Amino acid sequence: MSESPQLPVQGSERKVFQTLLKELNLPYGNDALFIQAFTHSSYVNEHRMNDVYDNERLEFLGDAVLEIAVSEYLYLQFPEMSEGEMTKLRAAVVCEPSLAEMAEELGFGSYVLLGKGEEMTGGRDRPALLADVFESFVGALYLDGGLASVYAFMKMSAYKRIDRGEFTHLLDFKTQLQESVQRDGLGSLSYAIADQKGPAHSREFVSEVSLKGEVVGTGTGRSKKEAEQAAAQDALAKLGMNDWRSFEQK
Repeated sequence: MSESPQLPVQGSERKVFQTLLKELNLPYGNDALFIQAFTHSSYVNEHRMNDVYDNERLEFLGDAVLEIAVSEYLYLQFPEMSEGEMTKLRAAVVCEPSLAEMAEELGFGSYVLLGKGEEMTGGRDRPALLADVFESFVGALYLDGGLASVYAFMKMSAYKRIDRGEFTHLLDFKTQLQESVQRDGLGSLSYAIADQKGPAHSREFVSEVSLKGEVVGTGTGRSKKEAEQAAAQDALAKLGMNDWRSFEQK
């Protein structure tokens, strides 16, 4: 039997959750699901409300849906990535610190229904709780609107971060590029800072990586190392096997 939770909030409080969904530009049908997504077990235990469910089951579902949503995005957007690389990047996206940061950015903490004890001990700001709420929210989205709703939400939260390269610090693209070049005997790589932008407190570096004197990748970052990693990633994305062979003739 599926859960049909009663709403733990009424009237104006219920409108708060509806406003959140509207602000996120996410169509919804069953607002009870989303209120459940923000209902912590401490709230249910403290209020002893019959037929009011906490978000733990939605969290379980959302965890699995996140794996699918991120896996599909990486597979389609990064055809040059190996299975191992995609696994590492997916793990970086769906780990607790990343989910908590995205939940905090969306202001999810202020919507969580907590028991007084959990509230007094700072539960609203705990990374583990915020990450759980993010997962349960994804679970509610999936049940309410299917994967299309999940993808729309991920586009505004996780996907844009992936596109900005926020998780690539866990992937050593310079090493990958160096190993590819050495394996095929294509020569040596060199990195150079081509440009620096912005004030000293918010500097952005532009790095170029060259192979046999020809620029094969360009990247930007807030440090020289980050810019070099981005340049190496760009080179790996641009240079397929046919491109590598072209260097053997030079």
